[in-house]
Amino acid sequence: MPQAIQPSVSGMMKVATVCVSLLLCALYASLRVLTDPAAEPNAELVVTKRFEGAVLTIKSSGAEGNKYGFEGGRVLRVNGSYHLFTSEMIGDPHWVKMKLAHWVSQDRLHWKRLVTLAESSGDFTGKDPRAALWSPLPVYNPTENRWNLFYVAYQAAPDTARLWLTNHEGRIWRAVSNTPGVDGIGGPYTDAGVILQRDRDSDAWEGLQGTDSFFPYKVGEQWYALYGSAHTEKLPIALWQVGLAKAPELAGPWVRCTDRNPLKVEKRFIENPIVTKLEDGTYVAVYDTDEPNAIGYTLSPDGVHWSSGQHLLVQEGKGVWATEVRTPLGLIPEGKNSFTLFYTANEKVSGMEPDGNGITTTPGSMGLVEVQWKKVHAASAGGN
Repeated sequence: MPQAIQPSVSGMMKVATVCVSLLLCALYASLRVLTDPAAEPNAELVVTKRFEGAVLTIKSSGAEGNKYGFEGGRVLRVNGSYHLFTSEMIGDPHWVKMKLAHWVSQDRLHWKRLVTLAESSGDFTGKDPRAALWSPLPVYNPTENRWNLFYVAYQAAPDTARLWLTNHEGRIWRAVSNTPGVDGIGGPYTDAGVILQRDRDSDAWEGLQGTDSFFPYKVGEQWYALYGSAHTEKLPIALWQVGLAKAPELAGPWVRCTDRNPLKVEKRFIENPIVTKLEDGTYVAVYDTDEPNAIGYTLSPDGVHWSSGQHLLVQEGKGVWATEVRTPLGLIPEGKNSFTLFYTANEKVSGMEPDGNGITTTPGSMGLVEVQWKKVHAASAGGN
């Protein structure tokens, strides 16, 4: 009988080393899935139809007296009607004298102004904490059986060579509809107080701008929110970032998720994210980005771990009607993984250029695209 082959000690060590390496690789991959489940998004948003032109402008019926147009907010569909909550930049100082308004449409193309929700003082001395009002975002709370309205209130003053003060020390206000039920979306709303602001509990990445956006959403029995800030105490402004906060109830108390903040969605600029939970359980946040003619979006399997940002081109070619695409107003489900996406953008006006801080004063208008949620197999870059 042939003699059995006896493995050498060095050979056995090599085999053992390879096995240990494979085991460690497998363990690392498992831990990566457990600690970073958003690392590889397996779906994307795809534009299926672009509308070549704005559907709401300062020339629209109901927009009389609105000097600088519309910016930010949210659009929802409730009982077959589309409801727009938005900031109206009605006068001077620019970005300071504001109204928060509620509009409605039956067909997405023709809009009727219903009511002024609030009006800012327009104070430009830096003293009034409600000098400028922005970003009205309605969120329905089943526990209360009422709509809540979150918005930003800023102090305002002339900029200096070192400080951007046009909107600073943003505070997030919560208001509650006086009318119960889903049909109470129109309010009227009563202020219930400030629920988040820059204070001793703020993270280091939060700056003079204060809290510039806040959108709450539910994950199981827990409420989470994406909120934003920037260090506007130093020009030029280097970063606009977002972080995560959580609360047991929509009314709070809200606590920052400091160990996760700021989220690593974008390298330089992200603002005004709005979250939608899809039928397959995926969370999608659409947001304002500095990518030309586009909006940004990030994905999460659990509402906590968010992927690196992706960009969706909403205007292209001859359909580019804006100098600057700005803020998406949320995803509106239309069935079969299709959505309407409204966004605000600054219209093209001949001869108008941005100021020294890159701010355009051409009128803000609202456009829309139709998008679809499609599964993909290509891996995406890691997230937070």
